[in-house]
Amino acid sequence: MPAEAVNIEAGAIIANYRNELNGAQIKIRYLDKVIETGVSTFGALVGDGCKIGANAVIAPGALLRPDTHVPRLGLIDQFAYD
Repeated sequence: MPAEAVNIEAGAIIANYRNELNGAQIKIRYLDKVIETGVSTFGALVGDGCKIGANAVIAPGALLRPDTHVPRLGLIDQFAYD
């Protein structure tokens, strides 16, 4: 199902690999839980109505709840530990 009303401005990046983890699996933090994806390459979960500004960087495993606004040059890095 395609995302509704999502806007990603020019130059924004949704990365899918964490170099500093050297191939470790990506985990997602949701509320007080850590979700194992089982994969080492994974982009982000972007909710309906999200706006991602120009040249923003979204790290692998980030979860953007509906209607999240990421400013231009912003960084979303939701690193999930066990």
